Amino acid sequence: MPAVVVRKLLVQVEEIFHEGGPRAARPLKRGAVVAVIANPFAGRYVEEIAGFMEDLKPLGLDMARRLIDAIGDGGQAIEGYGKGAIVGAGGELEHGALWHNPGGYAMRELLGNARAIVPSTKKVGGPGTRIDIPITHINASYVRSHFDAIEIGITDAPRSDEMAVILAMTTGARVHARVGGLAAADIEGEDGLR
Repeated sequence: MPAVVVRKLLVQVEEIFHEGGPRAARPLKRGAVVAVIANPFAGRYVEEIAGFMEDLKPLGLDMARRLIDAIGDGGQAIEGYGKGAIVGAGGELEHGALWHNPGGYAMRELLGNARAIVPSTKKVGGPGTRIDIPITHINASYVRSHFDAIEIGITDAPRSDEMAVILAMTTGARVHARVGGLAAADIEGEDGLR
């Protein structure tokens, strides 16, 4: 398959101290890393594209490491994750689906084989397109306090022949989570759901 050509990388981390209620004892960190890469399939229909997932694996690991380093604590504090892709207008939605394995498995591996499926989203759009990356708990998708999202985008990307591939992580629940459901402390950890 073609080489992975990266034009630029963005790492963003925010700290949330409160959402209008009391100040959190430990601020929530939410971060994302974006790689803007050439889309080798832009501008034409290519039947066999699945092999490019293998080529993307080193990029997924590099991006996950960068985000873990930016958030800090060597990944020990990471409790939530998600992924996504924005495909430039010369590509198709299916090209964004190529990020599922390389992005998801990279985070799961570096976070100690997290059990929950990594939630994902993808869309086609031009430069400046923003996307909401869904977040769930890394070991149990049903932990309601960790249902979250982070919005991300880059002003000049993706160009028509590019894709922006994205990983996101958080250090915990929404700052003022209080709507019930399965608590992180009650995770059984057997099926990635509960």
